[in-house]
Amino acid sequence: MSDYKTGLLCVIGCQLFWGVCPIYWQALMPIPSWIIILYRIVTMFVFSYIAARFRFSREEVWGPLRDRAVRRKYFTAGLILTANWSTYIWAMTSGRVIQASIGYYIEPIVICAVGIIVFREKLTKYNLTAMIFAAAAIVIILVHYRQLPGVALGLAFTWAAYSAIKKTSEMPVLLTMVYETMIYAVICFFAIIYIETRGIGALSLGVPGKYALMYLSGLITLIPVGLFSVSAKKVSLLVIGLCQYISPTMSLLLGIFLFKEPFDKVQAAALVIIWTGLAVFTYGEFVSAKKTARGTPAS
Repeated sequence: MSDYKTGLLCVIGCQLFWGVCPIYWQALMPIPSWIIILYRIVTMFVFSYIAARFRFSREEVWGPLRDRAVRRKYFTAGLILTANWSTYIWAMTSGRVIQASIGYYIEPIVICAVGIIVFREKLTKYNLTAMIFAAAAIVIILVHYRQLPGVALGLAFTWAAYSAIKKTSEMPVLLTMVYETMIYAVICFFAIIYIETRGIGALSLGVPGKYALMYLSGLITLIPVGLFSVSAKKVSLLVIGLCQYISPTMSLLLGIFLFKEPFDKVQAAALVIIWTGLAVFTYGEFVSAKKTARGTPAS
């Protein structure tokens, strides 16, 4: 029970932290998103490595990289993660917080689809219904605006691809974060030196407070990842799945009421459809968990 309470507090804390993160990213404006991304990748590597060295020896950190398959897996995961982060930060700093929250509502359904297609997981009537609802919402947005919700789909699909790679990982989270960011951190580090010495970086904007605040971007990323990794070992995936709607709901409310982003009837209708699908999806997970506990197969 103590482990369960710890895990529950960690998963809720993780989602609350992620939910208020848009405030932090908005606070970094007017620093351009592409510069924030460079600093985030570098600081993420630094904080990940420091945290990893508290738990592992130097050999334990770097030894697994002798395996070519390990390098290939985590460098690929890092590339996808970088794409996800870049899309997210751009959305946070360009008035697209609402669309990003829609992406995170779609995300669990896309991950479910990847599990069915890639890992041959069983397709249930609940999963299928949820995916149909999500697809219907995307079609409504597409027909009305005559364009794909690029941010929402980009976030959902890149995180689903990243999750597919991580599903086959047995390494500690801290080590994987080091491997996923190391090569890109080197590239970004030299890019930072170049832009700052040329006078086109963050220093040239004359916002020292926000420049200093940007150095926390790696820690802002590492904290919720750490909380999530603890919760994953102590509570069921059903609990994690239910709690993961806290973050996009908070971001959605921030986008509407704090950042005053436009929110029309079409977006509202699309969200209602997605929420309906998520309700079916969540009920299906609950039913599956109960049947698994009784030793009967889920339909």
